[in-house]
Amino acid sequence: MRLHFRGVVLPDDEIRDLWVHDGVISAEPIRDAETVHAAGWILPGLVDAHCHVGIRYGGGHEDSEGAIAQAEVERDAGALLLRDAGSPIDTRFIDEREDLPRIIRAGRHIARPKRYIRELGIELDDERDLPEIVAEQARRGDGWVKIVGDWIDRSVGDLAPLWSDDVLKTAIDAAHREGARVTAHVFGEDALPGLLNAGIDCLEHGTGLTDDTIALMAAHGTALVPTLINIDTFPGIADSATKFPAYAAHMRDLHRRSRDTVAKAHEAGVPIYTGTDAGGSIRHGRIADEILALAGSGFTPHAALGASSWHARTWLGHPGIIPGAPADFVVYRDDPSRDLTVVANPSWVVLRGRVYDRRGPVTDHR
Repeated sequence: MRLHFRGVVLPDDEIRDLWVHDGVISAEPIRDAETVHAAGWILPGLVDAHCHVGIRYGGGHEDSEGAIAQAEVERDAGALLLRDAGSPIDTRFIDEREDLPRIIRAGRHIARPKRYIRELGIELDDERDLPEIVAEQARRGDGWVKIVGDWIDRSVGDLAPLWSDDVLKTAIDAAHREGARVTAHVFGEDALPGLLNAGIDCLEHGTGLTDDTIALMAAHGTALVPTLINIDTFPGIADSATKFPAYAAHMRDLHRRSRDTVAKAHEAGVPIYTGTDAGGSIRHGRIADEILALAGSGFTPHAALGASSWHARTWLGHPGIIPGAPADFVVYRDDPSRDLTVVANPSWVVLRGRVYDRRGPVTDHR
């Protein structure tokens, strides 16, 4: 079916006509196209750059039906490109579904024994195996590898790095030789210099960033995905950690200054993108909440939208709204760049040229 949309297309704020045929955006008008929406705002498909399709809310592994349901929730929220930052199951069967978001996979988390959530990651008894395993995951993933940079060390009662600096450098170099980028889960301060000096490409959470490590990120062009709505679970984590008072106090402090930390990184020019950390303790479909959280960390509405849409898509190697690109975009009746709460209520979600509302597909391009 031939489709037509008209509206203000962001980020350029220009009124444009978009035609869709065979799942792609056409540069020219298409005869007999059905007008789906004639006035509103059109945004390149949203990006959740840190989520976990395959991890059940509350913990554990999803089955295929559960993973599909998670992807459907993301799609209906307008998140059409997902960077899966570690999953215990193989979700490549989702690639066969034209009705589900595109997923960029980072393989499985790589950690040390008893230094991450049980049964989610690959646990290495000997850190010297890290480069080999990183290279293996790079070959299995979609251009990303995920390592756990720090976690609570019960022997010291607080967050501590998992890897020595020289091993990190060798491992990240190994991923880069395979053409993959590396990202790391990191909450505290101590693991950051080693990760950044080793050439890490991205940090997840990054709550322990200081002025010095922010400057290092900016100099290296290292990206940050702060997962702010997940950081808001830190007080609850601290409340449950009564056996480790230093760790509990540390987590509360990291949460307290999290918005200021992101604001400083943004001001310093660190590339920042939206990620919810959905899966486990965060439900899927909350990209609008993460965008609002960025706005509460010094981002203008336009910048917050860019971090969740056109800038994030470019970072991950996917186009926005241009002729010949896949027809992946979200349509709103009101202007999300003036009122970010609008993001939570799209009028239409267009994925591969198929049009969805919250009840499922309403128009099929085939």
